[in-house]
Amino acid sequence: MNNHILCYCNTFHPAGGYKKIFETVEELSEPVPATVTGRIPSFLKGSLLRLGPGLFEVGDEPFYHLFDGQALMHKFDFKNGQVTYFNKYVKTDAYVRAITEKRVVITEFGTFAYPDPCKNIFSRFFTYFKGVEVTDNCLVNVYPIGEDYYAVTETNYITKVNTDTLDTLKKVDLCNYVNINGVTAHPHIERDGTVFNIGNCMGKGASLAYNVVRIPPTQKDKSDPIEKSKVVVQFPSAERFKPSYVHSFGMSENYFVFVETPVKINLLKFLSAWSIRGSNYMDCFESNEVLGTLFHIARKDIGGGQGEYIDHKFRAAPINLFHHINTYEDNGFIVADVCTWKGFEFVYNYLWLANLRSNWEEVKKAAMMAPQPEVRRYVIPLDIHREEQGKNLICLPYTTATAVMRTDGTIWLEPEVLFSGPRQAFEFPQINYEKHGGKNYSYAYALGLNHFIPDRIIKLNVKTKETWVWQEPDSYPSEPLFVQTPDGVDEDDGVLLTVVVSPGAQKSGYMLILNAKDMSEIARAEVDCPIPVTFHGMYKK
Repeated sequence: MNNHILCYCNTFHPAGGYKKIFETVEELSEPVPATVTGRIPSFLKGSLLRLGPGLFEVGDEPFYHLFDGQALMHKFDFKNGQVTYFNKYVKTDAYVRAITEKRVVITEFGTFAYPDPCKNIFSRFFTYFKGVEVTDNCLVNVYPIGEDYYAVTETNYITKVNTDTLDTLKKVDLCNYVNINGVTAHPHIERDGTVFNIGNCMGKGASLAYNVVRIPPTQKDKSDPIEKSKVVVQFPSAERFKPSYVHSFGMSENYFVFVETPVKINLLKFLSAWSIRGSNYMDCFESNEVLGTLFHIARKDIGGGQGEYIDHKFRAAPINLFHHINTYEDNGFIVADVCTWKGFEFVYNYLWLANLRSNWEEVKKAAMMAPQPEVRRYVIPLDIHREEQGKNLICLPYTTATAVMRTDGTIWLEPEVLFSGPRQAFEFPQINYEKHGGKNYSYAYALGLNHFIPDRIIKLNVKTKETWVWQEPDSYPSEPLFVQTPDGVDEDDGVLLTVVVSPGAQKSGYMLILNAKDMSEIARAEVDCPIPVTFHGMYKK
């Protein structure tokens, strides 16, 4: 593997500057101008939108997990070669009630909300039996639906926001429109604006399944596209009361790919946890060590907008999977490139804030015990004949991935490894989605996690396995978003936008623009205000 290391390749963080990205910040009252070094490309005229946690404690009560802090929306605006930065808390019910009562009111991913201590024992007792109050803390991503924009997490609640002012507009419960318990924060959006997403649901006779939901593009009559949402295909669940945790899914031009991992949500525990004892979402996860990983495929559209589940049993060794990179079809095969963590133990067990704020030696020690990251390519054959037992069904010349039919009729998938380094993750992946989403492609870009600490930006050629790296000392970037040059011809003609936190610098946060071809710096826009960790976002033209 050829590595192109740009700037300074530092694999140690003994000063612990990364702790700064997990600290509470105050929202701004107005946008602040950034100091630009280099030259902002003239085609950047929109906004970089990012979401992540910004409030890590309420009064004396801390949030415990990385996915608990209250949602803060960030925006870098580009105009005439200048840049401004703005942020604002999303005024969700979880946030507003926490601020009003100065305590954690709604249970988050890893933080339990205790009943109000001021209430008497009887009202506290009944609080436990009122059922699960699901959080609307939309700290994970932002994406368009029709002409509107929504900040999202993984529950059934999405929050409409004004991307110009960052004002919170309204909370929407997707359960009012489709049979779904929640949806991922990683939808697929087609060129016409059609949105596809997936989430688990309770089907007929309390059977568990996973539904793919289609939300149509902007309506001619200006009605809300969400009102016309519908389920287009359903994937079965391997276990009746234990759905797998789903963070994203694959979509090619004609197929959906859903990967059912051994990381499970125990629904019975989930439904009883709040009423019996102080529990949170993390308490309800468990791993099925026997099950391994199941790959499911479905046709996207067999007519009338409905899909069709293809009942072949594709199996693989146990993995955690959070992010799909890209999925495409080639000569009767589906190629699925994914960011995996080897094994069945839940990676989120290592993302408690106490772990991430530890000193460097402790951070490294924990990462040594965690599942190890690896970028993998799985190839799924579409044309299957039972008589082909025992032989590799994959005949694409460029991959070593295999698919072998076993005597029980299941097809065992072995992946090709595209990127691997001890405790070095290629995560939060991005591609030239506009031109190559669901199609054959060459390049992926990602945030490099070094023992779970984000400290580099990586470009990967998935065909040659060549990598390029941007890195600077004591600098902690975020997911890189690709923006194509308007007259770009090559797949990597464009720039990457990432938000970097540099705690020791005079101005501790900046938006960095990299040349997507060679990962060289084009410009940076520095601001004199702290910026915490962000997860996902988008470039709005």
